[in-house]
Amino acid sequence: MARTKEFDPDAALQAALELFWRRGYEATSMADLVTHLGIARASIYATFGSKHELYAKALERYGEQHGPDLVTELSQPGPALPAVRAVVRRFAAESATDDERRGCFITNTAIELAPHDPAMARRVGANWDSIETALTSALIRAGAQGELSPERDPRTLARMLLVLLQGIRVIGRSTDRPGLLTEAAEQALALLEPPGPTTETC
Repeated sequence: MARTKEFDPDAALQAALELFWRRGYEATSMADLVTHLGIARASIYATFGSKHELYAKALERYGEQHGPDLVTELSQPGPALPAVRAVVRRFAAESATDDERRGCFITNTAIELAPHDPAMARRVGANWDSIETALTSALIRAGAQGELSPERDPRTLARMLLVLLQGIRVIGRSTDRPGLLTEAAEQALALLEPPGPTTETC
């Protein structure tokens, strides 16, 4: 009969996620994980594999917890632009009030690991692709519903907003000027507004 694990792997993975999210990959040692998770090093290896494999599982868990909310928010029926504006403003507000300066786990991974870790770069890229796709779909609907100027290209706007959202996450970790984030968000959202009426002159 197989020996029953003496800890909850799901809770341990969540604890690892929180530690990696707060400290990053390199600054988190196996000793830190042993202490924070409250389980033996051998149990970590047996259940999750190496530190790198555990980090990958934590990153996947983070995506499962946070990704669907954004896609759901952008795919609601009805007017599409209010949902897009809400997402951008939420990113800015969350980053402006992030007292722990944790940022976004996926964005943090993009900065720390993706440049030299192809596996992590693929995971980050897949997440960003899903955000871009959700934004593009919402903006296409906005155009079809007359909310967006026909002169605006939905995919180009979506890519601009993706870059903005990631920039907000990065700057939010290091600035004590919350207005910087909200002002940048509003300036970007102004690009979504339809052009005002022109004034004809005689």
